[in-house]
Amino acid sequence: MFDVSINLHKVLEQLPDGVKLIAVSKFHPKEFIEVAYNEGQRIFGESHEQELSAKVRELPQDIEWHFIGHLQTNKVKYIAPYISMIEAVDTLKLLKEINKQALKNNRIINVLLELHIAEEESKYGFTFDDCRKLLEGDEWKQLKNVHISGLMMMASNTTDKVQVKNEMLLAADFFDEIKEKYFKDDPDFKERSWGMSNDYPIALEARSTMIRVGTAIFGPRIY
Repeated sequence: MFDVSINLHKVLEQLPDGVKLIAVSKFHPKEFIEVAYNEGQRIFGESHEQELSAKVRELPQDIEWHFIGHLQTNKVKYIAPYISMIEAVDTLKLLKEINKQALKNNRIINVLLELHIAEEESKYGFTFDDCRKLLEGDEWKQLKNVHISGLMMMASNTTDKVQVKNEMLLAADFFDEIKEKYFKDDPDFKERSWGMSNDYPIALEARSTMIRVGTAIFGPRIY
């Protein structure tokens, strides 16, 4: 039997002060989330709007939900009333839509800009140059109902730990660059979200402030 409680504490015990755990609960039943919740976990990550909406209705209201997958603009309106953070903003168009729907709900929604560093075409995100181009423009500054809180990335799916760490360190250095240039006066631009079940110990060495761990807590996903 996979023990969610034991696994959760194993992960939490490894986290330095200031690093948050996003327990990735997508494709796992609400009963598993309830176990983690009863152990004190409050931040959960989902990536499918319909599954997330069902869980929001059935689970405690003080859960902080993070949307961690690729988000289509036409789905934003469904999650805008309650989502705490959208972790994978990969276009200005999506950023504008989140702002529009947040305004309708009289909210400010925190977001992370997703970087595409891995050498896999299947992954989404801004290149460094595209991200610089976005931030050099003025459009994002007009969006008062979104708050850019940091960066997110996924490392290459490889067993080469050196490559994984190098990619994460590139992201960390890029964070420092844009923090200095565009967010120097914003103490809430602070999140570096990288590290998953298979590589979060490396992410902790690469200055991550948020790790997204699912399988190591909840076991293999039930699709």
